[in-house]
Amino acid sequence: MQMTGENRATVINQLYRWSRAGKIIPLRRGLFTLGDLYRRTPIPAPLIANILHRPSYISGLWALSYFGLIPESVPVYTSVTTRTPREYENSFGRFEYRNIKQDFFFGYRETTIMGSSAIIASMEKALIDLFHMTPGEWTFPRIAEMRFQQTDLVDRQLLRSHAERMGKPRLLRAVKEWLRFSESENEGNVEL
Repeated sequence: MQMTGENRATVINQLYRWSRAGKIIPLRRGLFTLGDLYRRTPIPAPLIANILHRPSYISGLWALSYFGLIPESVPVYTSVTTRTPREYENSFGRFEYRNIKQDFFFGYRETTIMGSSAIIASMEKALIDLFHMTPGEWTFPRIAEMRFQQTDLVDRQLLRSHAERMGKPRLLRAVKEWLRFSESENEGNVEL
């Protein structure tokens, strides 16, 4: 939305000039932030993930990596939204938004990440969202391939509760296999 009395072409040209000069950074069409030299505080990418496409919360692999449940660093910020799926790429990173039903939009909270508030799934909901958004059956060998770690941090009852709330048999089976994997990992004898 244009809030000045200037004509549209003039505003677009000025934004383009400021962008080339590094005064502003485009985040997506019509959304900008100040350039690094003009900002007092850094803007963490998780906060940008929440702002680019609302309502949304960070989930899936990025959240699992953040919580330390998988060993890999994940370069793509995957978020869940009730709106149309989208993808954006800008100088802060790559942002993917996956669609879920309104009834499945729960299990998130505001958390301080990199010095700023961001909305992220709980580790239990991030697991459920991963199981839900990834096609195919989540078997014991497939779960073992993910190299989950620190599984004792996950609230097993809450994980089951989230799966039951979503009411999908495939998710209930995935949780059952994940709990079996978690128990075997905690005993130190994961076998495929």
